[in-house]
Amino acid sequence: MVDYAFLTRRGTEDAGGSRALGAPATDLVRMIVARGLVLTLIAVALGVAGAAALGRVLLSLLFGVRPHDPVTFLGAVALLAAVSLVASWLPARRAARVDPVAALAQE
Repeated sequence: MVDYAFLTRRGTEDAGGSRALGAPATDLVRMIVARGLVLTLIAVALGVAGAAALGRVLLSLLFGVRPHDPVTFLGAVALLAAVSLVASWLPARRAARVDPVAALAQE
């Protein structure tokens, strides 16, 4: 799993520089959340492909669920997307509140 808090801390100088140059906080939040969701979409695509390929192999372990149950697939994707959204939005919100002067002074 990607540590969004670490990536956001590492990019504090960039966020401060963007804010000092006049970038709105909403654009900064949107950029960080979009980066997190792109990574999530890649992971979900790989996970769904892997689950579809291994569904028949794991048939003996699935109790009451068909190997390619669309409700289970959609539920897992929705849960992962929601967790990823929150995991990227919280640090993005924190980065948007960074004082531009303080962030530039860290460099």
